[in-house]
Amino acid sequence: MVVSRPQEAPGEPRRLTRPEGLSAAEVRERVERGLVNDSGERTSRTFREILRANVLTRFNAILGTMLAIILVVGPIQDALFGIVLVSNALIGIVQEYRAKRTLDRLAVLSAPRATVVRDGDAREVAVEEVVLDDLVVLSMGDQVPADGVVRASEGLELDESLLTGESDPVAKTESDEVLSGSFVVAGSGRFQATRIGADAYARRLAIEARRFTLVSSELRDGIDMILRFVTLALFPTAGLLLLSQFRAHDGWREAMSGTVAGVVAMVPEGLVLLTSIAFGVAAVTLARRRVLVQELPAVEGLARVDVVCLDKTGTLTEGVVEFERVEPLGEMAAVDEALRALAADEHRNATMAAIAEAYPATAGWTREAAVPFSSARKWSAASFPGRGTWVIGAPEMVLAAADPADAVRARADELAATGRRVLLLARTEAPLDGEALPPGLVPAALVLLEEKVRADAAETLRYFERQGVTLKVISGDNPRTVAAVARRVGLEVRGDGFDARELPEDAEALADVLEHHNVFGRVSPHQKRAMVGALQSRGHVVAMTGDGVNDALALKDADIGVAMGSGAAATRAVAQLVLLDGRFAHMPGVVAEGRRVIANIERVANLFVTKTVYAMLLAITVGVLRWPYPFLPRHLTIVSSLTIGIPAFFLALAPNLRRYVPGFVPRVMRFTIPAGLLAAAATFGGYALARGQDLPTDQARTTATIVLLTVGLWVLVLLARPLTRWRAMLVAGMVGMFVLVMAVEPFRDFYALDLPPGDVLTEAFVMAGAACALLELGWRVTRNRRWTSFGPEEPEGEFAHVDADA
Repeated sequence: MVVSRPQEAPGEPRRLTRPEGLSAAEVRERVERGLVNDSGERTSRTFREILRANVLTRFNAILGTMLAIILVVGPIQDALFGIVLVSNALIGIVQEYRAKRTLDRLAVLSAPRATVVRDGDAREVAVEEVVLDDLVVLSMGDQVPADGVVRASEGLELDESLLTGESDPVAKTESDEVLSGSFVVAGSGRFQATRIGADAYARRLAIEARRFTLVSSELRDGIDMILRFVTLALFPTAGLLLLSQFRAHDGWREAMSGTVAGVVAMVPEGLVLLTSIAFGVAAVTLARRRVLVQELPAVEGLARVDVVCLDKTGTLTEGVVEFERVEPLGEMAAVDEALRALAADEHRNATMAAIAEAYPATAGWTREAAVPFSSARKWSAASFPGRGTWVIGAPEMVLAAADPADAVRARADELAATGRRVLLLARTEAPLDGEALPPGLVPAALVLLEEKVRADAAETLRYFERQGVTLKVISGDNPRTVAAVARRVGLEVRGDGFDARELPEDAEALADVLEHHNVFGRVSPHQKRAMVGALQSRGHVVAMTGDGVNDALALKDADIGVAMGSGAAATRAVAQLVLLDGRFAHMPGVVAEGRRVIANIERVANLFVTKTVYAMLLAITVGVLRWPYPFLPRHLTIVSSLTIGIPAFFLALAPNLRRYVPGFVPRVMRFTIPAGLLAAAATFGGYALARGQDLPTDQARTTATIVLLTVGLWVLVLLARPLTRWRAMLVAGMVGMFVLVMAVEPFRDFYALDLPPGDVLTEAFVMAGAACALLELGWRVTRNRRWTSFGPEEPEGEFAHVDADA
């Protein structure tokens, strides 16, 4: 029985939870009191938050105000932009809610679990269901879900680097403190939860890693920068326009109508919407392929990656270790019995589990002491009364002091070069003393295990090589084994693989080695982390894949961390992407989604910002000249819908495999400022031409509308290139709708369009044609100088042969 009290620091005295754990009544009482491990954080936004985020925006406030004004001063036709305003909000709400539901359902499959002892039985519960004073079981790879005090330890070692930055494992014995956010790298144990939920130290780490949010990314940061510039320029420009319209018109209604038209045109209302939709659709698309996106901009980030660090196990291989055979170096009977005894470990890893299948436990051997396996040591050991101490692990680690030319080492290297995983079993009469290898070890047998290479690994690696992505295979196994497996999947290996024990400590020297070698073996967790940092120091964007607890630190530091769904909880918690079914072949599809998002949002940004540029330039020009604004709001509804709104929606979600090119914002500015300037100049020229002929205001505005539509459609043609069949049909459809509106009298009447005389119309088309020709010339020049990223795209189905779901 435990007397409940308020949560307290782990170091303070409190009643011990009995070995059989809490009873059902005690758990229920704590749940009723709210003493559960729920911090109140959510992994996604609520529907109310989604509603608020899509409705209560700065630009919606501006457009909503303009809509209210036009409903008072103008005809209902001039309020058509209100339909676009409402539609944008509804589409954003629906898309984000769909993405939320899909990702929340998928997140459940990857949600962390904890093993607790209650009523004498060990059972799995959600991390949020752990209660105060629960007895929590820790095994290799588990992430500590709450703060507490160790009640039992069997060689328990925790990595606290996520909390302290120190990479060396910390041994934990009975009564030691454990903190949430650390994870088990060796041994096992039990601890009593003493601080839970929001009170637990670093509890937020695991939750923040799975948060459904649009965190910082180059694409979103660039769009935010553009929107800040637009906002700063919008208000003074709108003020100038308002004053000029009151001077240009006799009535205040006409002045307000012209001002509303100018302000609405300057607002890039759909840019943020389409960016969010593109991210959300990408996440949902990947979810259907069993890829959980824990941080949405990771989709974009993977498209920028130029180095992928692969862990051999679970990536190139299926991650299932199978026992092959034993090569005895001594008495075989003793070897068999020793393997049975070593494998009879409740907390054995995958390697020992494979041995246990071949050598089931038998009675007769009793453990006296043990050292659990860790990725840093790369060996484990146990001593048995009357039978000596037995050690099993990497041959070069177990026989670290032996001559490299030793026959046992030579045979182990020979077998490793065939791609097998080779372990050395050795025996000594010396007892275990802490975590040091006991002296006097005598080789007893070589244990051979196999890993099945993934059938789709070769095709996936070839895909990355074609994309110019450098591959680094990093593993804790023997470098010869790693090199052999890498060759089996078609990777060109330089040498026999680099032994990470020979890696330099200096970051610059380490980076030099990484530039010249691509396969590394015997890599420690600390070295994996250092290797990621060294590559990043050379300007590389690094993705790291892994499934073991030894990969967690490197995944956390990498630009993009990719974990396998069957991997350790700590690894999944820090990764941005989780391959739930463990298929590395999904990666090309993820890259393709990232490229689609980046390339298409850049196209869309060019469309919207071009509109903002020419709208501001026109507003400033007529403001200075004190002319009536050349459009009614309904005219700009036609222009925006046909040249931007409708095509942008299709372009934002269309397939696009263009490779990532840095410099999003400068490239958008280099296109949109000249394009907007030409569009504004041609439009104002047509408007001035009509006014110079003393044409009625409706005809002058129609002339300006025709010129702007023509130039806007040519901007669309440029940004839609290369003109695939569906893009050509999209452009043709917009042109057809333009002709339909101009040709059908009821449409012209509805939109207040009055065609000017033929000679004025001809001259207007000449102006529009000149602007289009200059746009085309500028396009060709900038493309040749690589100032724009819209060059030839790769075939849209290139990755389909790698990922069948793509």
